[in-house]
Amino acid sequence: MTEARKILVVDDEPLLCRLYEISLHDDGYVVRTAMSGIQALEEVEAFKPDVVVMDIRMPGMDGIEAMGRILNTKRDMPVILNSAYGSYQDNFCSWPASAYVLKSSDMSELRETIRKVLDRAEESRRSSFQESLTPVA
Repeated sequence: MTEARKILVVDDEPLLCRLYEISLHDDGYVVRTAMSGIQALEEVEAFKPDVVVMDIRMPGMDGIEAMGRILNTKRDMPVILNSAYGSYQDNFCSWPASAYVLKSSDMSELRETIRKVLDRAEESRRSSFQESLTPVA
């Protein structure tokens, strides 16, 4: 039996965090939530998620800064930016994200994006592992 994948949801809206938590848990994920960028940094260290779903506009440290700090120490950590504002999508500051999803009452796009990002990360880990086993001539 494989271990359930872990998702950290970061959003300053408590009801949205709860909705995501319930929905993603129903999909079989282990989910934790954080209400700020600073709390997200703490949870990344403590929870060690497989992917972070990050809002952008939050008080204090915004999602772009939090993503930058996460990726500064954990370069392979998939981060999905999840915002109500499409204007950030073309901003170069959001380019390091694994994906960008506009918030919607229909969670199907976010769920599909999470699945694809996690599958891509797993494939990358597998190929890196295979490369490490290949003898150098």
